[in-house]
Amino acid sequence: MSGHSKWHNIQAKKGKTDAKRGKIFTKLGKEIIVAAKNGGPSPDTNARLRDAIAKAKAENMPNDTIAKAIKKASGELSSVNYENIVYEGYGPSGVAVIVDTLTDNKNRSAGNVRSAFTKGGGNMGTAGCVGFMFQEKGEIIILKEDKDEDEIMMIALDAGAEDFSSDEEEVFVVTTTPEDFGQVREALEAAGIEFLEASVKMIPDTYTEIGQDDAKKFQKMLDLLEDDDDVQDVYHNAEFPEGWYE
Repeated sequence: MSGHSKWHNIQAKKGKTDAKRGKIFTKLGKEIIVAAKNGGPSPDTNARLRDAIAKAKAENMPNDTIAKAIKKASGELSSVNYENIVYEGYGPSGVAVIVDTLTDNKNRSAGNVRSAFTKGGGNMGTAGCVGFMFQEKGEIIILKEDKDEDEIMMIALDAGAEDFSSDEEEVFVVTTTPEDFGQVREALEAAGIEFLEASVKMIPDTYTEIGQDDAKKFQKMLDLLEDDDDVQDVYHNAEFPEGWYE
C-alpha cells in the first residue's frame, strides 16, 4: 500500500484485535484445528500447522490454548468439521474485498457475509470477481524500534524472502512466496526476532483510494465481517484517507 496507509490499517486492526482478544483466539483455534485435521497433529511434519501456530503466537495466544485446539483436531476432544469457503465482492468506491471463512453452516455464513456487504454500502459478487486482483503472499510485520535493519534484511533474504521493505515509518515488512513463508519465519524466529504479524494472506496488486464518508461505510462492513465467528480473514484493496481511524 502506498505511503502511510498500510501501517495505519495495521494499527487500527491491532487496536480492534486487542479489544476482541477472545474472539480472535476462537478464530485462530479453528485455523489450527483445520490445519491439524488435514495434515496431522505434529507441527514438525505439518507446515500448515506450523504456520497457523506462528500466526497464533504472533497474537499472543497461550500455549495451552494452542495445545487444546490440536487435541480437538486429534479427536481427543469433541470437535466439529469446518469447511473453507471464500466470498468475493465490492465495498463502497468499488473496493475489492475477499472474505475467507471456516464454517460448519455455509448457508448461515453466506447470509451473514451478504448482509455485511449490503450494510456497508457494497455488494457480494460471484467467485473470482476480484480474486485476480490479489496475489497470495507470506507477510511478516516487524516493529522497527531499535532493531538492526541490515541484520533483519539479510536474515530474511538469505532465508528466501522475496522482498524487504523499510518504507513504513514504524515497521519492517518482509514478503515471501507462500511456499517459502515458513522457512523465512523460522529463520527470523531463530534469530530472536518478534513479529507484530505473520501470516500468508492475499495482497492486492493495486489500491483504491476512498474518501472519509466511504471509509466510514467500509469500516462498518469490516466490523460486521470481523465480528462474525465464521469469518477468518478479510482482504481488501482500500487505501484509507489519513486520520480516518481517529
